[in-house]
Amino acid sequence: MPNELTSQLCPTFEQLFNHEELQENFNKCVQGYHLINSSPINETVWEELNAAVFSSIGINIFSKSDGSHSPGMDISCAIGNISNKSAKYSAHRKSIDISSYRLTTVCSDKNCGDPVEIINEINRRKNFEYYSFIVRDELTDPEKITYDWLLIPSNYSILEPSSYQWNPMIGQRGKNKGSQVGWNTNVMDGSKMSITFSMSSQLWIHIDMTEQVKKFIVASTTVSNKPMYNYIQLFKKFHLHL
Repeated sequence: MPNELTSQLCPTFEQLFNHEELQENFNKCVQGYHLINSSPINETVWEELNAAVFSSIGINIFSKSDGSHSPGMDISCAIGNISNKSAKYSAHRKSIDISSYRLTTVCSDKNCGDPVEIINEINRRKNFEYYSFIVRDELTDPEKITYDWLLIPSNYSILEPSSYQWNPMIGQRGKNKGSQVGWNTNVMDGSKMSITFSMSSQLWIHIDMTEQVKKFIVASTTVSNKPMYNYIQLFKKFHLHL
């Protein structure tokens, strides 16, 4: 684990695990999932796999959301609270887009709100120390999926709404032409945030995969998306008895 990365994570992070062991067990966990599943890993599955990887390297898990759609923390563990997100790389792995909170309580087509309210509401819900992103590349090889795992402090500049300037998003056509339809920000290091009222005022974070962001990749693996077993075959293989 590079010192630059661990210095931005919690002070004891490097002491809690061996990086080679983390990479090995991440690979085993993702490969194991794809032994019986062809569908990509989504946020609910990632929570389970992420907790399993942490446990496998001796990081205690205190609680999990167990697939709950409540905003905020998904895993509470020895290194802090974690929010699990899944995303897909754009072409050539240039960027990712992360969906986050629905913010209808502070901004909508009926009440556009203001940047101070929006920033305060986003940060009020941020009851976790780290984002844990699993990001997949399905474009390079149609028979394989490559995954990167990024572990990023939740207050990292491009993930912090107060780092940006928030501006009204104005409709350009149709019945909304000339009216505010959401909010968007300036671009910082290739990244930005946006909210569209017609999409339940959901916060979207566009992240440019700069060299600085890539330093938060803690593990990677490539798998075949052609499963070796179905659930019946798996049951028979291990001679399970009810």
